Amino acid sequence: MKELLKQYAAYNTWASQRILELILALPEEKQGAELPSSFNSLQKTVLHMWDAESIWWQRMKMQERFVRPSENFMGAMPDVANGLLQQSRQWEEWVNTASDLSLDHVFQYYNSKKEPVKLHIYQMLLHVFNHGTYHRGQLINMLRQSGVEKLTQTDFVFFLKNKK
Repeated sequence: MKELLKQYAAYNTWASQRILELILALPEEKQGAELPSSFNSLQKTVLHMWDAESIWWQRMKMQERFVRPSENFMGAMPDVANGLLQQSRQWEEWVNTASDLSLDHVFQYYNSKKEPVKLHIYQMLLHVFNHGTYHRGQLINMLRQSGVEKLTQTDFVFFLKNKK
């Protein structure tokens, strides 16, 4: 299990970095332009991804009050990209040093409806990495809508092939 999680953590960082490079190459107005999606701009989607990774990190660390990066955020796309990548690297470092016991640990948190939920750490990690994959797919679609024709390949198998 740990080897798989290490690969997913590294993949999560790698895939986000590839897409963020495309987004950062766009003019600022395209980075913030409204597009149909769950979050209506490239920047808002990446900010959501950073929020989610950060909140799960804080849940795992059993913090009582979450600090969402989006709260009072006034930065630009490079700030959002750096924040997400720093958080993703933090996950990667944690997974690389985690013991099997830590990965199997069950923790409890309260969801947005204030209901208690219990998860194994490894289940939460799979959710975090899967969530990133979902939104990276949306970002690719949004980049297409923004006129980007040369898109990056971010499939997990491509990551594995190029990792060697």
